Amino acid sequence: MYRNLFKPLLDRITALIAFMLLFPVFIMVLLFLSIANSGSPFFFQIRPGKNGQLFKIIKFKTMNDKKDDQGNLLSDAKRLTRIGSIVRKTSLDELPQLLNVIKGDMSIVGPRPLLPAYLELYSKEQARRHDVKPGITGWAQVNGRNAISWEEKFKLDVWYVDHQSFMLDLKIIFKTIKKVFVSEGISAAGQATTTRFKGSK
Repeated sequence: MYRNLFKPLLDRITALIAFMLLFPVFIMVLLFLSIANSGSPFFFQIRPGKNGQLFKIIKFKTMNDKKDDQGNLLSDAKRLTRIGSIVRKTSLDELPQLLNVIKGDMSIVGPRPLLPAYLELYSKEQARRHDVKPGITGWAQVNGRNAISWEEKFKLDVWYVDHQSFMLDLKIIFKTIKKVFVSEGISAAGQATTTRFKGSK
């Protein structure tokens, strides 16, 4: 009952309240990133949601579009702006996803929505992470985030699918707030962004 009835309602109410309370922060980050990214503060990308259904995710854009002499985008580390680095460390880049929650594409808590290209790379067990809506934060995010392996992340995601409850979601939210303040596990060691998933070994 919680998963199908109460959670969707709580998600939308919580996201709406959070967005209204954080709206001044939203506007401030938007203005700073508009300057840093020459007028492009948002990042849109297609991601798979519940049952693999595709939707458009919205995040704050932390990297610019600078290219080399051949017209190729520079590495993520070189394109990460100074303000973008701060926004990412404080997890404020996830703030616009509250709009995805209000729309119904996402939950506050759930497995993180990854790239559509990964859908065909999952094992049957790993694909179960799509049995629920993706979340802004999740069990894997509070247990290592990008500092753990893909296999570990997916095991944690599937564990969440099997143990989803109001108390667990509450625990994840509180642990997320704590991790934001200490900036744990934002990226893998030596990487500006996490490495791509290439399939299970």
